[in-house]
Amino acid sequence: MPADIQRIEMDQLPCWRIRNGAAELIVAEQGAQVLSYRQGDASPVIWLSEEASFERGQAVRGGIPVCWPWFGDLIRNPQPIQDAYRGSQPAPAHGLVRNIDWLLKDSCSDADGATLEFACNEAGSLPGWPHAVDLKLQIRLDHKGLHLTLTSHNRGQAEIALSQAMHSYFTISDIHQVSVEGLDGCPYIETLDAWQQRQQQGDLAFDGETDRIYLELPPTLCLRDPGLNRRIILKTRGSRSAVLWNPWVAKAQRLSQFADDAWQRMLCIETANVLDDMVRLAPGATHSLSVSIDVETL
Repeated sequence: MPADIQRIEMDQLPCWRIRNGAAELIVAEQGAQVLSYRQGDASPVIWLSEEASFERGQAVRGGIPVCWPWFGDLIRNPQPIQDAYRGSQPAPAHGLVRNIDWLLKDSCSDADGATLEFACNEAGSLPGWPHAVDLKLQIRLDHKGLHLTLTSHNRGQAEIALSQAMHSYFTISDIHQVSVEGLDGCPYIETLDAWQQRQQQGDLAFDGETDRIYLELPPTLCLRDPGLNRRIILKTRGSRSAVLWNPWVAKAQRLSQFADDAWQRMLCIETANVLDDMVRLAPGATHSLSVSIDVETL
């Protein structure tokens, strides 16, 4: 039986819902942002804040926001990425595409799953970023899991540099119990301590606020969660970097759309191209950043 695709509304945001067997996925047209993903009656795979606000022009806390054509604070990006922004207004965090509507270009379903394809900036229309780089996001839900591919195509006459991320929030049982496998030996930037470069020893466990940029990563990371008796597996392509983030106690109290205790139940593992892993797109070139998310029982 083909997967079911329906258009729905979440407060002010038009969304699309895919149901494929016991799995359900909800995607907002604003930002082409995955809002939620779950498999049957189990805890959601993708975390959405209990205090999330679904308002036009406002980022939604949780899900999988798309950060493009830069990640984080623009001034922390390499100089070529900073130079690409020509805006008269201060550059917003995480780029220019999170809070605008993307166009649904195609949708299809089959016996194995369903696919949505969104497009943005086809006319080089982003404010302060007058570059002819087309951006597309393909989202597929099938029996193997959830798959996202973010593709940038340079139609201009000059090279353009960009950083980007699929800012995935994952549901966890308890931040004190989980660990991330696959980081051992990888260099990382400790942004909470003067952006020093360090090297990971063993799996990553959590005992305080975390905001790290990992580099030279393998293509597979695993989020191990004994409390939910599962392992979330991330397989990436076109990426050698990731950002791992949890706000912990004090910062959680300052965040919008975020319960004071929500830090215990979420962890961001953001598939990215940042710092030395930034993308340089020659004229006519295309780059795809992909992540597949699957779940297995421990």
